[in-house]
Amino acid sequence: MWFGVITLFPEMLSAAQYGVTGRALQNKLAELHHWNPRDFTDNKHGNVDDRPYGGSPGMVMSVQPLQAAIHAAQQVAPEGTELIYLTPQGKRFDHAAATQFAKKKGLLFVAGRYEGIDERLMILEPGTEWSIGDYVLSGGEFAAMTMMDAITRLIPNVLGHAESAQLDSHSAGLLEYPHYTRPEIYQDLAVPEVLLHGNHQAIAKWRLKQSLGRTWQKRPDLLENITLSEVEQELLKEYISQANKE
Repeated sequence: MWFGVITLFPEMLSAAQYGVTGRALQNKLAELHHWNPRDFTDNKHGNVDDRPYGGSPGMVMSVQPLQAAIHAAQQVAPEGTELIYLTPQGKRFDHAAATQFAKKKGLLFVAGRYEGIDERLMILEPGTEWSIGDYVLSGGEFAAMTMMDAITRLIPNVLGHAESAQLDSHSAGLLEYPHYTRPEIYQDLAVPEVLLHGNHQAIAKWRLKQSLGRTWQKRPDLLENITLSEVEQELLKEYISQANKE
């Protein structure tokens, strides 16, 4: 998977060198490149932003250095690389989007700064707009790294276990079941009995029930987008009944 980022602060991308993304980069399962618009500006002062027409506080990133940086990146990007503008007004990024992006050969992110970028850039260099949530960040670098991390996990052979990504929260539209490790009892809190005896069928049923129940409790909105099987409906009813008794 090829990742490129247009950013005024490439040093911020150093966080991608750690964890799952870092391992993917080290193992050549993904690669990350960056271009700084400051290296492409054509004005004598090296400015990459200016005051907005019409007034208002803040500065707006200029078209020319951003466009030149995009062109430089596209010269080395794989064919079919998608151009992505990171903006609060973009489509909400989620697991389904990450799954689709993971099938692509390359993604080129434009990390905006200040009050945003000159609107003409997106007309001259068409791409798709994406957001990681309904809030404002200081820049698109954090959003780019968030999206890259979520996407990288879905690249074949990146995770240590083939099933890991499939079992993550949201992979089936549900939140993940609870996890436990040693010790078996800690401050009078015990690991659920079903997990201790190696009955894989019973464990799978318990985990599905917990996943359904957690989604119902914490993110009921997710259930509106899922068609539950009869078995899943019955397990959810059991969970709700037990929860109401408690």
